Amino acid sequence: MGIQSEIIDGIGHIRLDRAEKANAYDQAHLVALRDAFRALSPLTSVVVISSMSDRAFCAGADLDEMKQATPEDAQNLLSQAVFTEIARASVVSMAVVDGPAVAGGCELALAADLRVIGSGAQFRLPETRLGIIPAAGGCTRLTGLLGASVAKQVILGGGNINAAQAVTWGLGRAGDDEPMAVATAWAAQIRDSSPEARSAAKRIIDQAAEDASLLAERTAQSVLYAKR
Repeated sequence: MGIQSEIIDGIGHIRLDRAEKANAYDQAHLVALRDAFRALSPLTSVVVISSMSDRAFCAGADLDEMKQATPEDAQNLLSQAVFTEIARASVVSMAVVDGPAVAGGCELALAADLRVIGSGAQFRLPETRLGIIPAAGGCTRLTGLLGASVAKQVILGGGNINAAQAVTWGLGRAGDDEPMAVATAWAAQIRDSSPEARSAAKRIIDQAAEDASLLAERTAQSVLYAKR
């Protein structure tokens, strides 16, 4: 089973459970993630996304499947669609990152509204080494969250954001060695807040248009896939 989901004390939980692949996702796992998120969203005010293993948060796209991807697949990128749905949902999403979040895994974490950063967390977007770009929202959301300078260091320069940097730069809240405990307490605070006020605030914060940038990611990826 690649995705586990449940509600505990009014808080939705989605757990990535594909340890043998460092939680790398294929198309089926993306659909399962989307369906789990859709099922939980009407029943709770906050959904926590975490990993069942401390080996990794998520290693991104399954490389075996990605090798078969076409330019058309890139233009209709399922990972971008799923992560954007999570980012724009009225429910609050929280990623618990305690281990590497690489490529699409990093993009999943960036799509969440909030992040809890464990001491083992790392954020990497190494796609340019493979001749492609972070097209599931990585270019758009990392720039929006931490600015163009950091985005260029990570995406163009191959830089790695470690746990201490992520917290210092405001990417998330420190979870140290108990990230799930921190996430659960934080999620409970969100659960007990006003749903109307929360939804209105999120809508205002997120109102900056990113559609054009996301389309540019998919278009560039399609062109790069055609050149492989």
